[in-house]
Amino acid sequence: MPLRKTDTIVFVYNADSGLFNLVSDMAHKIISPETYNCQLCMLTHGHFGMRDQWNDFLKTLGVNLEFLHRDEFIKKYHEHSDELPALFLVRDNTLSVLVSANKIIGCSTMDKLIHEVNDSIKNIPA
Repeated sequence: MPLRKTDTIVFVYNADSGLFNLVSDMAHKIISPETYNCQLCMLTHGHFGMRDQWNDFLKTLGVNLEFLHRDEFIKKYHEHSDELPALFLVRDNTLSVLVSANKIIGCSTMDKLIHEVNDSIKNIPA
């Protein structure tokens, strides 16, 4: 894999942080999942936390992982205005899109998302 031990993958959810937002998002996912706006959350998290299959996959990556909500991402990486949800690669203090929102939104299953992440990692320049 072309990932380096010093790389970080940043997972950015298209939802804001905070208890109220968490409860609202959980309710939205249950009541009206077809209109929920974070496909990354829908695929990787159940009603009460991260799905085991996703957690197991993340452990195989062998790099630092950072999980941010939209508001946290904007605060930390304010120079970026990429569509969310998305995965980013931080290498040598440079942030770049690893898996775009369009690719994540196009994934209908976690297996497809895992395949998309693996394909994107394989295409990282050395």
